[in-house]
Amino acid sequence: MAGRFAPRPTRTTVRGGHLPVPAGGKAGAGVPRQAAGPGRVRTWVPDGPLDLGLVLGPLRRGSGDPTFRAAPDGSVWRASRTPAGPGTLRVSAYGGEVRGQAWGPGAGWLLEQLPELLGAADDPSAFAPRHRVVAMARHRRPGLRLTRTGLVLESLIPSILEQKVTTAEAYRAWRLLVRKFGEPAPGPAPGRMYVMPEPRAWALIPSWEWHRAGVDNKRASTILRAVRVAARLEEAVGMAPEAARARLEVVPGIGPWTSAETVQRSHGAADAVTVGDLHLPGIIGWALAGERNADDDVMLELLQPYAGQRHRAARLILLSGRVPPRRAPRMPVGDIGRL
Repeated sequence: MAGRFAPRPTRTTVRGGHLPVPAGGKAGAGVPRQAAGPGRVRTWVPDGPLDLGLVLGPLRRGSGDPTFRAAPDGSVWRASRTPAGPGTLRVSAYGGEVRGQAWGPGAGWLLEQLPELLGAADDPSAFAPRHRVVAMARHRRPGLRLTRTGLVLESLIPSILEQKVTTAEAYRAWRLLVRKFGEPAPGPAPGRMYVMPEPRAWALIPSWEWHRAGVDNKRASTILRAVRVAARLEEAVGMAPEAARARLEVVPGIGPWTSAETVQRSHGAADAVTVGDLHLPGIIGWALAGERNADDDVMLELLQPYAGQRHRAARLILLSGRVPPRRAPRMPVGDIGRL
């Protein structure tokens, strides 16, 4: 099955290549003609089960995310702003092998990072389930690994947009701002894929454009403060997750909720549990103790047996589908976070 496979011995090759024409369309459709063409290719075989959807899913900011596309053939496309420049990556999995294809100035960087993006730096074997619901979720999702993008702003900015608003509002803002101020994804990416703006472009967005995107002054100002020190924040990718979070939280407007959401993706931080979320404590409290009104303190106490792996435990609980019954209409899980 595309996107999920059993382990084989690890091997890696890098070579030049072309992207096959997708079914039902033309290569390069929806992007400038000059952008389509040969790409670079890397194949990699992981040392354990891998589910592309589970691993890369947290990087997707809604179904209309212009930087992320899941194709009908099971492949995943990402448009990223790398240290080497903009790049597009297509990842597919067949017959026990992952194939990465990349275009643009950032192609080499994206292919170099491909194994870590797919969880090569993660160690699922270090996790020991302590509750039946967690053990069952792990059994049913053996391909879960924690991604490590190696990019901080890419996860930080959309996390700031998600502060104290619904996911629908945050995803709309991300979609509108990236499409208007970003740039078309290099190569034969699916139509309307864009690379997020560079730091200077974020800094030059007029106030009325933030307003049109539904972003209040507090979140816009936090993003502006962050991009002014973008280089220092990107350096945090070389730090341990806790040190990286401390650096992020120096920026006014970035607190524990936002820093955790960022390093979960940029660092693959297995222990960066999200505190300050409106719904997560209740979900974890219900799944592990039948407590629907749990707060952060109760959640952290329940997750204590998973110290060092609390984020992985929380993800497995969310994947279990075990959530408290609704008593009244409410916003979807994960809609509101604090700083």
